Amino acid sequence: MRTRALFIVGLIIVMLATACGGQQQAPAGGGEAAKPFRIAVVMPSATTDMAFSQSMWSALKAVQAEMGGETALELKYSENMFKVPDAAAAIRDYASQGFNIVIAHGSQYGASVEEIAKDFPNTTFAWGTDVNTFGLPNVYAYTAAAEQGGYVNGVMAAMLTKSKLIGVTGPIEVGDAKTYIDGFVQGVAAVDPSITVSKTWTGSFSDVALMTEAAKTHIAAGADVLTGSSQSVVGSIGAAKEAGNVLWFGTQQDQASLAPELVVASQVYDWTALIKQMIANYKDGKLGGITYVLELKNDGLKIAFNPNFPLPADVKAAAEKAIADIKSGAITVNP
Repeated sequence: MRTRALFIVGLIIVMLATACGGQQQAPAGGGEAAKPFRIAVVMPSATTDMAFSQSMWSALKAVQAEMGGETALELKYSENMFKVPDAAAAIRDYASQGFNIVIAHGSQYGASVEEIAKDFPNTTFAWGTDVNTFGLPNVYAYTAAAEQGGYVNGVMAAMLTKSKLIGVTGPIEVGDAKTYIDGFVQGVAAVDPSITVSKTWTGSFSDVALMTEAAKTHIAAGADVLTGSSQSVVGSIGAAKEAGNVLWFGTQQDQASLAPELVVASQVYDWTALIKQMIANYKDGKLGGITYVLELKNDGLKIAFNPNFPLPADVKAAAEKAIADIKSGAITVNP
């Protein structure tokens, strides 16, 4: 009996030790792995559009990598949502799935955000480009002072044109598409007011064929420099490549890879600081109510000079001076 009792006591001790060892190896947080932060984005064009949508997707991927990958930041997207009702359905669906932040990356989505955000007060919504948060505490608005990079591109364009005729191929005369061109025209005039800047607005952000024809019309009229905005400018760049001797200035995304021999420089939208700030605010309990503006002085806007284009030293120096003067306030660019 004594031997049996000792055996039972020993068995109990082993079981207790094993249990304690198992408890020491359990993961923190009550045995559950930490859940990733979740962001969804709805975009009017493709993540590879070399323009507006890609600028946001590239920033999201950069933040994801910085945070430690998919286990830290989960990203989902809906692209080519050019039909507002489809985009609104996607925005609502992401909010219903419990995403922490839902980004409606298109100025046409404003009314949808205003309506849906009221139904999900614990979800952060962000939309742009615009400055209106609708007075809602869970909505961020964001925009880009595109006129600033437009001015810098205009300075370079004025110094590089030989025909003194520059063509603009724009989508719709609203938002950052308009302010970019306004800044570009101001930059050209600051160098040489005798240069003619001819504008064409196609009425569409996505119609590549219309943009191609607009560019060809400018080239036929003698333009040797082109610029423009929206995802459809791939058509304009294609027309410049076909002509062979027409230079291009880009905006929203670095477009040098589309025509390394013709793209002089691009204004780049960098949304990473905005995204990181929204995440930090969310974790601190601040869900919205703020408007963010990308500018040269806060590094939200950058000028990407094409390393493959032989940019004359005096032209680059003039561009860098314009950047510095805009940052310091010595030059005011009118939006």
